[in-house]
Amino acid sequence: MFQSLTDKLANAFKKFRNKGKLTEADVREGMREIKLALLEADVNYKVVRDFVKSVTERAVGETVLESLLPAQQIVKIVNEELIKLMGSDSPKLEISPAPPTVYMMVGLQGAGKTTHAGKIAGMYKKKGKRPLLVACDVYRPAAIQQLEVVGQSLDIPVFSMGNKVSPVEIARAGIEHAKKHAHDMVIIDTAGRLHIDEELMEELKKIKAAVNPTEILLTIDAMLGQDAVNVAQSFNELLDITGVVLTKMDGDTRGGAALSVRYVTGKPIKLIGTGEKSDAIELFHPDRMASRILGMGDILSLIEKAEAAYDEKNAAELERKIRESSFTLEDFLEQFKQLRKMGNLEQLVSMMPGVKPGALKDANIDENQISRTEAIILSMTQKERNNPDLINGSRRKRIAAGSGTSVEDVNRILRKFEQTNNMMKQFSSMEKRGMFGKGKMKIPF
Repeated sequence: MFQSLTDKLANAFKKFRNKGKLTEADVREGMREIKLALLEADVNYKVVRDFVKSVTERAVGETVLESLLPAQQIVKIVNEELIKLMGSDSPKLEISPAPPTVYMMVGLQGAGKTTHAGKIAGMYKKKGKRPLLVACDVYRPAAIQQLEVVGQSLDIPVFSMGNKVSPVEIARAGIEHAKKHAHDMVIIDTAGRLHIDEELMEELKKIKAAVNPTEILLTIDAMLGQDAVNVAQSFNELLDITGVVLTKMDGDTRGGAALSVRYVTGKPIKLIGTGEKSDAIELFHPDRMASRILGMGDILSLIEKAEAAYDEKNAAELERKIRESSFTLEDFLEQFKQLRKMGNLEQLVSMMPGVKPGALKDANIDENQISRTEAIILSMTQKERNNPDLINGSRRKRIAAGSGTSVEDVNRILRKFEQTNNMMKQFSSMEKRGMFGKGKMKIPF
């Protein structure tokens, strides 16, 4: 996410760091670098112009030029202006006080409306809502079937009336169906086109008038860059959208859409799609996104992912095992499963402060390593998992054959387990000596 932009901004900031004191000329020279970085990231020209002007005006003030650490002051100003550019507050999706809440998904064909309609429904199902997906795309071949597959994978019902009925009638009937069957949330998947046309917009206006949606969410492919801004402007002028869903943010997006849409349309980005999995969707937080762009990580999102993935009972049980020094290979395997629930490993690492996206491009983070670890541990007997000291040479060969790995792989997993177990024992020992304070030891999640 924003790898190229992050690298270019880092290079621009180096010009400030290499000097103890800054002059106004130094600031303006450095801002030219930042301006070029933003333009190359496909940020809208007007947005870049106003952003650079605002940062420069603040940066040439006496506070920065007379500061002992002017470079840090510049980074702080850029961070604050990026947050302002993307909306300052973290906007929430509206929930209607009189159910059902209705979200109308709009956008061009191929932007990810159908997939993200399902993701939003799944997100709210986890929060205790009873969502209903409504299939109003009667033009694209297999669009209704695609939504049904999405709904089936999430165990969420889909309302459809085939492709012979008007989308306006389907939307209206879908709302009535939701009321009769106690669905408190309706997500309408509308048709898209390869380009904006009068017929498409007229139909969307009619659906809007028929169902009076709580939110009109424009789905935009973040890879479009500046074109995404033009799309957003057109949809907003004709439909008065309430928010934007940016998809494919896990790709090599240059950042143009995320940094331009809010400023140009005045409408907030509310959600971002971060991968192909059904739960790869996040609420948009401008402050966290600015932090990611500047290579400062996103520890709050990382913690939220950990909390969502980690079971409280498992956490309490793990804490007990650490105290009693009874951590086993079974527990070791459980930690890998929890890590997998949190999502793409490279994305998680990039959220850590100080880890820049560019630093990971040659890291070759092996997602399959978790699968191999699972296979190796599951090929052990229960006794072996509880007491790894039993695993001699012949047992290692058997485990390697059973898991489709090598003896070297088995040895590596056993070494990692031993290192982890030793660390757990150290924690336990430190707590017994009172280094955490009585009852204060808690695992991170």
